[in-house]
Amino acid sequence: MNWISEVVRPKIKTLFKRETPDNLWIKCPETGQVVFHKDVEANQWVIPGSNHHMRISATQRLQLMFDGATWLDVAVPEVPVDPLKFRDEKRYIDRLKDARAKTGQQDAFKVGFGRVEDLPMTVAVQDFGFMGGSLGMAAGEAFVKGAETALEKKTPYVLFAGSGGARMQEGILSLMQMPRTTVAIRRLRDARLPYIVVLTNPTTGGVTASYAMLGDVHLAEPGALIGFAGPRVIEQTIREKLPDGFQRAEYLKEHGMVDAVVHRHDLKSTVARLSRLFMKAPAASAPANAAAPEVTAAAAE
Repeated sequence: MNWISEVVRPKIKTLFKRETPDNLWIKCPETGQVVFHKDVEANQWVIPGSNHHMRISATQRLQLMFDGATWLDVAVPEVPVDPLKFRDEKRYIDRLKDARAKTGQQDAFKVGFGRVEDLPMTVAVQDFGFMGGSLGMAAGEAFVKGAETALEKKTPYVLFAGSGGARMQEGILSLMQMPRTTVAIRRLRDARLPYIVVLTNPTTGGVTASYAMLGDVHLAEPGALIGFAGPRVIEQTIREKLPDGFQRAEYLKEHGMVDAVVHRHDLKSTVARLSRLFMKAPAASAPANAAAPEVTAAAAE
């Protein structure tokens, strides 16, 4: 080796070295296809080619739904934190702190009020990124508050469900949210206001056993896992091999549990069209993204 290879070449490599961001590329969980991050983002977080619908946050979901990506956050009542003083490998209160730091949200639900294709609408979203979108007291209060907002404003109520089920750290207090949300849905029905559910990946457990399957219409994103217990648990229980695609959105549509499987690109227009039919509202007279919703701060109180 001479001084050119030992001294000059390392210095040249260091001079032209470029750091590559960790999130520059996204790998498709289904096919292993590697896609440029910006292309996936521009495609509403759907992998081009494989059509795999990636999970998105509650804020991203509301941005895709509301005209001009503008809405008013509906204030949610506060609930006691860690009422059972639960602890497993970690204290429950510490898990909540970590989830809040990770997502920037107080809990798994986010509720917004605004316009969807110029139609006033109340939209609630479960964020799987917050402790698996689990149903606890705060999530139950948020769902009920969303239903009350829809009743007050006389708007359709749209839920994007995505959850692993009830939150074990809150025990019976979590399970009690199932009848509470059912009563809220009954009030919507009595007021003849539509309740539309969009099932995202995954929707399981106590959420599926309550408000996620009580809609007037059930839509689902392609490939979404929907059920009470997971396929592996069912196989171990019945000791039989399950059919291909069991509990996936397409399988459930074929067997009558889901009304339609809708691509993310078409969800906004589909929800708006269904809402107009239920509300007997005229067709939109302006483009969907023409203007932000004209609402006041009182709407979120």
